[in-house]
Amino acid sequence: MRIGNGYDFHRLVAGRRLILGGVEIPYHLGLLGHSDADLLTHAITDALLGAACLGDIGQHFPPGNPQWQDVSSLLLLSKVLELVGGRGLRLSNVDAVVVAERPKLAPHILAIRQSLAGALGLPLDRLSVKATTNEGLGPVGEGLAMACHAVVLLEE
Repeated sequence: MRIGNGYDFHRLVAGRRLILGGVEIPYHLGLLGHSDADLLTHAITDALLGAACLGDIGQHFPPGNPQWQDVSSLLLLSKVLELVGGRGLRLSNVDAVVVAERPKLAPHILAIRQSLAGALGLPLDRLSVKATTNEGLGPVGEGLAMACHAVVLLEE
């Protein structure tokens, strides 16, 4: 078995859609980034790459490359799943936590889990997504940014 840890952090800005786990969340701000800035999917992608010892998301999808401009992070995730599978590894489960003061994510968690489970080929009971706040502290707590932590388990 191999465990991977992923982390991502993005600023919230006007004029961008807020995408988490491939689901658009209604909000007046979105995450700033080169792709769709889906930090939940990015954290999971980095956890997969880490568990497989394949580097990180920036190595595979450089932010300066126009090929990845505004692309769906689910596409990046699917490419990484192919790389992981090519090493004889199979995803067993995912546990992730999104840290955001606003918007409240609880009403969207099931849709996010269903989207990611479909993209990852996992049953819903092997994919956990939670949300918490930063208790008003730091840029996340001030509503200026969001963060995400993810852990994956791969089996050989």
